Amino acid sequence: MTMQSLNHAVLYVRDVERRAAFYTTVLGFRPVFGLPGAAFRQAEGSANDHDLGLLQIGAEAGDSEAGRRTVGLCHLAWEVETLTELKHLRTRLIEAGALVRETGHGTTKALYAQDPDGLEFEVCRLVPA
Repeated sequence: MTMQSLNHAVLYVRDVERRAAFYTTVLGFRPVFGLPGAAFRQAEGSANDHDLGLLQIGAEAGDSEAGRRTVGLCHLAWEVETLTELKHLRTRLIEAGALVRETGHGTTKALYAQDPDGLEFEVCRLVPA
């Protein structure tokens, strides 16, 4: 058995409407369907029925302790095709107050940001060989 790719990610969130708006406005994910307390988004150009699921657990939910005091997910990474797209997203992330840092890993140029609940994600562009 060979894994081909990550089909989708699902996140627990405090406020599903706020988080859905962030991923739609800042990262360009488009709405595909929703349920009470849940929203599902698809990345531009994706053939998946959804790439991101958001499940609301309420405003009283505490911050993630992953990487500080507990094990858990470090971050999700989405890849863009061009450096121009990455630069455009950099501007959007700065305007949203979400950009945490930018770096190059040799094989990628990467932007790290946090969503409104403080969960980290990466947007990257692979460096051509």
